[in-house]
Amino acid sequence: MLNKKEIVCILLAIVILGFSMSLWKGLSGILYTMLAISVLLAVNIVAKKIMAYYLESEAEIRLWEVQRYGFKPSRYFKKPFPAGALFPIVFSLISMGYVVWLASLVFEVKAKVYRAAKRHGLYSFSEMTEYHIGLIAAAGIFANLIIAVVGYLINQPEFAKLNIFFAFFNMLPLSDLDGNKIFFGSLILWSFLASVVLIGMVYAFMLV
Repeated sequence: MLNKKEIVCILLAIVILGFSMSLWKGLSGILYTMLAISVLLAVNIVAKKIMAYYLESEAEIRLWEVQRYGFKPSRYFKKPFPAGALFPIVFSLISMGYVVWLASLVFEVKAKVYRAAKRHGLYSFSEMTEYHIGLIAAAGIFANLIIAVVGYLINQPEFAKLNIFFAFFNMLPLSDLDGNKIFFGSLILWSFLASVVLIGMVYAFMLV
């Protein structure tokens, strides 16, 4: 289900996010933080993998990298900027631990042509549309919102908050983040999920 490259990226994201969240709080809670991050990432990734499988495709997880820095086609970095690795640490340092950027992983989708050909006829649905990619991204966000509710119900408010914050950052319509994929795939779906996430943020700050 996961190749070696994906496993390395996921482990790196767990370490980076765990370190960023524990930077100003000491190392006493780093094991709990990394465990919580591991669970929320696992839930997010499994949901995306299942949705991708249902849509006759494969979702490959990788660290978030930014290649373009402007609107002109010529404005590209010579080497991709490792935003998923640096943003969490930079935000934690600047905000003294009050804000940790939790969007670190993104995904790429490849259609399974042989499966599409077998089920739907040769070359039918062999291309993934923006709507399909948006559905895969939305599956991960929705799964994190569900697990946040579960965390709240089993008296794990910190875990619930972490999932909501994770969903919030990943819903931002930037670069290759899930929010951007959902936004261009279906504006209605993005608006719905964004509203749910914002409501969750209010509850996270006021009730959890």
